[in-house]
Amino acid sequence: MHWWQTGVIYQIYPRSFQDTNGDGVGDLKGIAARLPYLVDLGIDAIWLSPVFPSPMADFGYDISDYTGIDPLFGTMEDFDALVARAHAFGLKLIIDFVPNHTSNRHPWFAESRVSRQSAKRDWYIWRNGAPDGGPPNNWLSEFGGSAWQYDAASDQYYYHAFLREQPDLNWRNPAVREAMQDVMRFWLKRGVDGFRVDVIWHLIKDEAFRDNPPNPDYRDGDPAYRSLLPIYSTDQRQVHEVIRELRAVIDEFPDRVLIGEIYLPVEKLAAYYGEGLNGAHLPFNFALIETPWRADAVASLIDRYEGSLPPGAWPNWVLGNHDRPRLASRIGAAQARVAAMLLLTLRGTPTLYYGDEIGMTQVPIPPQRVRDPWGLNVSGQGRDGCRTPMPWDASRHAGFSSAEPWLPLAADSPGSNVESAAADPNSLLTLYRRLIALRRAHAALTKGTYRPVAQSGAVLAFERVADGEALLVALNFGEETENNVLLPNTYRGTVLLSSCPGRAGEAIAGQLTLRPHEGLIILRDSVS
Repeated sequence: MHWWQTGVIYQIYPRSFQDTNGDGVGDLKGIAARLPYLVDLGIDAIWLSPVFPSPMADFGYDISDYTGIDPLFGTMEDFDALVARAHAFGLKLIIDFVPNHTSNRHPWFAESRVSRQSAKRDWYIWRNGAPDGGPPNNWLSEFGGSAWQYDAASDQYYYHAFLREQPDLNWRNPAVREAMQDVMRFWLKRGVDGFRVDVIWHLIKDEAFRDNPPNPDYRDGDPAYRSLLPIYSTDQRQVHEVIRELRAVIDEFPDRVLIGEIYLPVEKLAAYYGEGLNGAHLPFNFALIETPWRADAVASLIDRYEGSLPPGAWPNWVLGNHDRPRLASRIGAAQARVAAMLLLTLRGTPTLYYGDEIGMTQVPIPPQRVRDPWGLNVSGQGRDGCRTPMPWDASRHAGFSSAEPWLPLAADSPGSNVESAAADPNSLLTLYRRLIALRRAHAALTKGTYRPVAQSGAVLAFERVADGEALLVALNFGEETENNVLLPNTYRGTVLLSSCPGRAGEAIAGQLTLRPHEGLIILRDSVS
């Protein structure tokens, strides 16, 4: 099996991991300095959010140079040193690839904007206005308002799925594809182990630029973007040709991975593996983030996802990232332990978001300190609260920086941080370490099949089976004790790990009791 199938991926938001130069913003040297912590945690690969030169209108997702490092994060020498140090520790390094749009300050866009006759005009999506005036169609920006920006100099509009400072590239243009494939090769030659491709389902738009239809499920109070169904501005059939080409570049280099960011139902997600699995190795599955946190809903999702996967496709699971509220705030601190057990025992590759392993919560951001453009443009949609600095210890600024951090720290960081969690044998961090170590020790948790066992009330139970070994995972999603959890009458096993203290080594025979918010991993005595 490949490393990206058996390993655990850990996402780092570089601005918020560790600052070494005292400017209040995390940097590459800071990430390098904290690698021993990640080795102790047990993860296998790091995924970095963007560190490329950028005006930072969207904090790095508006790139002005695809083959450089923004001075805010350090130098190319710092990046190369990070790659080398990570590899020396046995860690893989995945970086963000943002091909859908550039910064409006990228030289390509500057040239495109000069005139309608510019050599790079067709590198971006320029259109005449509607016959009766106004934008070419009704497409909306995810960050609020029309997705079309008028350019008075050329009397045309350019398309931006996100901020107006992020014009979309025209991926129907072969020159754009070639240029971006060369960007991939640049970083692959520097030793990166793969890419997480930003908004990969956006890359191709409807050739006729038809209006998107109304969303019948739109409700008052929803963001305006959701008032339309983006059936013509996203998820076009031709995008799979583009992804095949990106995969071909990846395949020029040994043992690299292509991960695609895709917010689609699992049934549609399956297409992004490609025909004959020639698409993304891992089309990111975010469904757990959006599924109601109930045993029945999660069980149904697992069945739907497993049932939708093409033959031979490898699953993956995500419970948090830089775009969604913190896990512990969504489901509560007690259930965060159950969530850790679920994420690290389901079949497939798990991705952790930095700080979830210590139970970081969503931090309230005072209005004067809001930084996220989405939050500034669309009330209630800001992502700053899940991007706050990692609290390492109880010192001033939590060991993150010697200066005031770019976003506020959580109020409880003096008592809730890596140092205190590492010293507590019953902490969430200790549970994560034990879970990851258990994955390494038992092939059933990395390559085993998935067998549903029971879903009743607040309890979800399933087995992972491989090489004559079976591990039962039983999870209580509720706050009441669950007695007599349904198991086969002949079931015998031993508790390997509990999310709550005191049950390791306990013998299980025929029936099972789960305490509130408890998860158990049980080694079955024999496998039939």
